[in-house]
Amino acid sequence: MVGRVSTREQLIRRLGEFAERGNLGKGLAALTEYVGATHYLLARYDLSQDEGLDFVVCSDWPFDVVKRLAKVMSGLHSKTNELEKCLSVLQPCFMSLPDDVDISRGISREYCSITFNVGRVRLSLMLLFPTDVILSQESVRDVGLLTAYFASFANERSVRSDRDFDLTERELECLFWIAEGKTSDEIATILGISRNTINNYITSVMRKTATKTRSEAIAYAVRNNLV
Repeated sequence: MVGRVSTREQLIRRLGEFAERGNLGKGLAALTEYVGATHYLLARYDLSQDEGLDFVVCSDWPFDVVKRLAKVMSGLHSKTNELEKCLSVLQPCFMSLPDDVDISRGISREYCSITFNVGRVRLSLMLLFPTDVILSQESVRDVGLLTAYFASFANERSVRSDRDFDLTERELECLFWIAEGKTSDEIATILGISRNTINNYITSVMRKTATKTRSEAIAYAVRNNLV
């Protein structure tokens, strides 16, 4: 839990604490909660022309939705000229998820995207939100500014090596197969070991990569070329 924040001042204070620890996920979760959204996806907009998942910086969106969104972002990027890209900075944009994407009940099929720069890097914060919530463009723009501020400091603090951890060959195998959409039972059959052992490997992967779900672990692995 990130701890609920009710005022802008409290949020800024918490973001400072998370930035000191290099904890990007908790900071984004606090920003998401503050604006009334449910899920966040921070993306490298300048990498979204590729159809892979290298553009994902940090996310708690369902992995299959992120994977489908990659193709959407790639198409949008190719249709946008440089002037439009510049004018889009800090301008909230509401877009609809593709019809073939399954989303949890109570979550709007619209998502909000706001683009900003951190140095020379262009990023987009994309938010899912409840169906009964109307996001204020002003508050979303404010959160975009705070995200840019937070991401710049968090990035400086987290310049620790991406290889602070070492995944074993078995852990990498499990990571590969969950990225392929296999269940623990299926991976156990493939590798010829028990389901409990598979779950232990996956738990170890999430601990070493500081991720909370299989989807987050897969996204992390893709960003770091582990699968």
